[in-house]
Amino acid sequence: MAGPITKELAFAIVKKLKAVDVTDRTDAHDIYFVYHKNEVVGRISIRRASKKDIPCPHVPKDIGVNEHFARLLAQCPKSRNDWLKERGFLEDE
Repeated sequence: MAGPITKELAFAIVKKLKAVDVTDRTDAHDIYFVYHKNEVVGRISIRRASKKDIPCPHVPKDIGVNEHFARLLAQCPKSRNDWLKERGFLEDE
């Protein structure tokens, strides 16, 4: 069994989903919004810490998928469009 989603994988997910950093300097976490058709369809919160291997087990819940799908998203087999389809924002072609 793979370990939890780490900060490193969480940032890979942020990049893959083309999330926008909306963090306020006073926030305890980095906050990212995922937009689709000018609407926020996802919100990712990542704890600020210097270690890249700290666990971020809440990220799959933040983006509304299970841990397995989130891991595949971070490690490249899944794309932003796959995530949008999974969440019901895109129709199957």
